[in-house]
Amino acid sequence: MDTTLAPPRARTRGDLVLIVASAAPLLAITNFAAPLILLPQTAAALGTAATAHVWILNAVTIGMAAPMLALGSLADNLGRRRVFTIGAWTLAAASLLAALAPNTAVFVAARIVQGMAGAALLTTSLGILNVAFPDPKEKRKATSVYGAMAGAGMAVGVLAAAGLDALWGWNAPYWAFAVVAALIAIGAKAVLPESKAEHPRRVDVAGTLSLGAGMAALMAGLIRGQQGWTDPLVIALIAAGAVLGGVFVAVELRSREPMIDLRLFGRPMFVVATVGALVLGLAVIAVVNVSPSFWQQRFAITTAEATWLFAFSSGTAFVVSLLVRNLPLEPDRLLMAGFGLEAVGTVLLMTTSATWSWTMAWISMLGIGIAYGFINTALARLAIVSVPADRGSMGAGANNAARYLGAALGLPILVAIQGSAGMVAALWVCVGLLVAAAAWFALLSRR
Repeated sequence: MDTTLAPPRARTRGDLVLIVASAAPLLAITNFAAPLILLPQTAAALGTAATAHVWILNAVTIGMAAPMLALGSLADNLGRRRVFTIGAWTLAAASLLAALAPNTAVFVAARIVQGMAGAALLTTSLGILNVAFPDPKEKRKATSVYGAMAGAGMAVGVLAAAGLDALWGWNAPYWAFAVVAALIAIGAKAVLPESKAEHPRRVDVAGTLSLGAGMAALMAGLIRGQQGWTDPLVIALIAAGAVLGGVFVAVELRSREPMIDLRLFGRPMFVVATVGALVLGLAVIAVVNVSPSFWQQRFAITTAEATWLFAFSSGTAFVVSLLVRNLPLEPDRLLMAGFGLEAVGTVLLMTTSATWSWTMAWISMLGIGIAYGFINTALARLAIVSVPADRGSMGAGANNAARYLGAALGLPILVAIQGSAGMVAALWVCVGLLVAAAAWFALLSRR
């Protein structure tokens, strides 16, 4: 809609839709970020063994990645507002369970459910914006705000987690998430318009199960492999993950109504959006996940100091996401610039992984924040413009699934490389991936 010509009531309604829809990535990413800064406190309170720390960090990521594609189709069929509201109430309930968790197993289970609920919010909110703002100019503004909220979520998450932990303990953030999620559910019912796909499709149960089981097996194998890669169980789990991944592709190819239409990969913009999201998870989110706890353990950086570094980078991403919409750059070029700058920021981060330097820490986090703002904005646009208009939730689901699949796999891989060759070697692997992605995007952009 063109809000410059719309009556005041329509503009107000559009603003409210944007506020509630953009609260979804803010809450989902805030919830995602909380354990990153509170890993030592959470592990101590739950009596978590060192080998299970990765599960505390990665449980929500697994929950977000596995059902993302199915939720996109479900939202397109049943109604995006309905699935959004169910996701918000589910997040509230799972947050209460996390706050009350007596041990690691219960906490990890609660975090997985939180991730699934967050996936529902992320998938449906972009689909809702796609319908609510059909005008390309307004859609561009709305997705910029949406991307900014995703960037702000990391800053809000670590600041809120550190502050609430200092006041009431490690589980205080989860009580807060439950309250906020309930408020968003109430707001969604009152404000958001309902919308569905013109041609509904069935939910792809076989695809969902094969993808989820494959991810769980692969994740378990990668985490257990840190204790020995020749263990027959490790080999079996990784092999099972690969086989189930193949089953998922076969199911999607044979299905009349797949949850992800593989023909979309014939669209260059969709390929760029999906690969960009996957690389973001593998080489950016995974690094961001592991860095705070690494700093605290290696250099005795306090929780407050790590929090402010993290918040500075995330706050930068928020500001950049709001400003970048004024740049005359198409999303693919914006993505290319973001990954190139992310590689530079990661190289600078290496200096703080060998010998601590506050100056280089601030500079590297500034570069990473700017790059993250570029990438978030580009991906938010590409996710919904790279698919047919009535499949906005499928596009958002595919993009977020690739992002969190990359993060779920990237974290144990990064930890494994760090354990065997050191943090600097792990970061060099990420830099290589970022440079390769930027070069490929540049080539694709020319063509």
